[in-house]
Amino acid sequence: PSGKVSPVQELQMTTVKSENVFNIAVKGSFDDCQAIVKNLFSDLEFKSKYNLGAVNSINWARILAQIVYYFYIYFRICDEKSNGGKNLRFVVPTGNFGNILAGFYARRMGLPIDKLVLATNENNILHRMISYGDYSVKDVVQTYSPSMDIQLSSNLERYLYYLYEEDSETLDKKMKELNDEKRIHFTEEEINKISSVFLSQESSNEETLSTIRNFYNSTQYILDPHTACGVKAAENFMAKDNCIYVCLATAHPAKFPDAVYKAIGKYPERPEGICKLNDLEKQSYVLNNNTDEVKYFIKNILEEGDKNAG
Repeated sequence: PSGKVSPVQELQMTTVKSENVFNIAVKGSFDDCQAIVKNLFSDLEFKSKYNLGAVNSINWARILAQIVYYFYIYFRICDEKSNGGKNLRFVVPTGNFGNILAGFYARRMGLPIDKLVLATNENNILHRMISYGDYSVKDVVQTYSPSMDIQLSSNLERYLYYLYEEDSETLDKKMKELNDEKRIHFTEEEINKISSVFLSQESSNEETLSTIRNFYNSTQYILDPHTACGVKAAENFMAKDNCIYVCLATAHPAKFPDAVYKAIGKYPERPEGICKLNDLEKQSYVLNNNTDEVKYFIKNILEEGDKNAG
């Protein structure tokens, strides 16, 4: 999404010099970008002809790898204190419902996880769904944690498949309902079923900054703004029970230096790899929020490459 990622995130993408990488900045939100990708994938002939693939959690392989995290963490910390995992809860900052879906799969595979705690920012559609059964689409709000500035979570459909007892026809009806009405209606029974697995917490922009500040003051550890949403959620729930909470850190603070500076008055130390990005040439193409325009770009640039190679 053009202008809606951090400067470091932009550099990480736009300085890649591989001949087969073309960075497109779409005039829209992350939801718009993902919708375009899914539209392209739905055109099976186009997808096959131009070998389209995904590296975010649209791609099942990414979720498959993330499942391992939960087993690894469990065996690192599971002892008599965690009661065999029966009071173990994972807190996952999320916008696209990918990493936490991996936790859901790990739980279905038999890993004894009590609850999965979804942490989000002011784009709180997933929090509203888990807490109140309200999955209604609103406008995307720009926050200090841009990777969670999402309304339509790509991986929610994968979870709903299990919520509806692996009934594809019901799932198809619900996804059409979402497309037509910009919301999904849940029964009380379905809401109870969701809450038996998930808890949730949202954090405002100011709460995100205060969490970074307070955590740094007490531990000298610098949180990135996404992880801060998870820590905030864990702190809130820890005040109410005796469960063990594991917060998944999802980004390096150096990717979001401005937010960190606002919180603690200094910039985080930058790894060598990030330091080198400023010296590299950037390349990107700004396109409108339009699937056909992106299709035209892909078709032209790849066919032009074929001519040059010939």
